[in-house]
Amino acid sequence: MTVLEPFGARLRRAMDERGPLCVGIDPHASLLTEWGLNDDVAGLERFSRTVVEALADRVAVMKPQSAFFERFGSRGIAVLEKTVQEARAAGALVVMDAKRGDIGSTMAGYAEAYLHKDAPLFSDALTVSPYLGYGSLSPAVALARESGAGLFVLALTSNPEGPEVQHAVRADGRSVAATMLAHLAAENAGEEPLGSFGAVVGATVGDLSAYDLAVNGPLLAPGVGAQGATAADLPAVFGAAVRNVVPNVSRGVLRQGPDAGALRTATERFAEEIRAAVAGG
Repeated sequence: MTVLEPFGARLRRAMDERGPLCVGIDPHASLLTEWGLNDDVAGLERFSRTVVEALADRVAVMKPQSAFFERFGSRGIAVLEKTVQEARAAGALVVMDAKRGDIGSTMAGYAEAYLHKDAPLFSDALTVSPYLGYGSLSPAVALARESGAGLFVLALTSNPEGPEVQHAVRADGRSVAATMLAHLAAENAGEEPLGSFGAVVGATVGDLSAYDLAVNGPLLAPGVGAQGATAADLPAVFGAAVRNVVPNVSRGVLRQGPDAGALRTATERFAEEIRAAVAGG
């Protein structure tokens, strides 16, 4: 198996060269309709190819949402495989948004699907859920290290149901989310220029001053654009960790399609706003 340079190093370089923006590839049925496409595999393929061809040569990260491909069965997964491969070939890093979480051999199977360098769905990083216990992610951590890939662990998500688990306080007085961040800091200890194990932290979560976001890894931040957060909010939300934030925009860009020029213009606007906010922060 060919071993890549660690994901954290590749991501740091991509962010420095292309800016930190991550664009989601989220082919909602409603977006396919807005684009004048049918809600079928042909529409899915046209949507995904258009986004990749328009943006993968200029953004640091692209994040396909696996669920919107899986709903079409094996033909949808085939489109996802091609989307991942073409985005990576154009120079973007791909974060597979699949939020996998399980135990033992099952978690190892998910890791093989997305993090083994020779797998059809190999992605530069994978979103994972640690809520069967952080240790349940060990097979994914191990294979990510072996292949030069990374993980984004759900920590402080922006959905309204999240706090009932993530803000719960353990017997030692530390919240569940803070515990996850501490695990990530340990994974990334000593890594230069950036660790490969990041957290998902919503840009709309609000005051994060009670949390230590200095995990020496990237912070994937959904919520910019259609969900209400702006680039200007990032320094206040993330503080000193803002340089390691990878803001994700999906609908704010995708609604400008199917015109490739409009997709690029929207992406460039978000990228410039984020670049200016991070520099100012």
